[in-house]
Amino acid sequence: MSGFKVMSLTDAAAARIKSIMADADRPIAGLRVGVKNGGCAGMSYTMEYAEARNPGEDAVEDKGVTVFIDPKAVLFLIGTQMDFQTTKLASQFVFNNPNQTSACGCGESVAITPANPEALHASA
Repeated sequence: MSGFKVMSLTDAAAARIKSIMADADRPIAGLRVGVKNGGCAGMSYTMEYAEARNPGEDAVEDKGVTVFIDPKAVLFLIGTQMDFQTTKLASQFVFNNPNQTSACGCGESVAITPANPEALHASA
């Protein structure tokens, strides 16, 4: 699956990640994205600074930004587009995820069905 990207970034997300990384108090190699169990809908997205790529992580290079994908999250994030949106009430990263089946009312957690790995090999 050469050239396959687990997820992509909008211009707004890439610009915000660059800005955050520039303000970091230590050298940052990229942003690590994953999912964890929790919240009323079952899962939530995680993000943290990454000083280096961990073994087994996918690295997505998009619009001058490096995003490391937690190996446990790959099947949940396939096809996701990460955006950054600003409204009158909030500024936040938004995950446009085709695998997401529902979200809680507060917007903090989601239900995600993992992608079928066989479908990936068929499209490669």
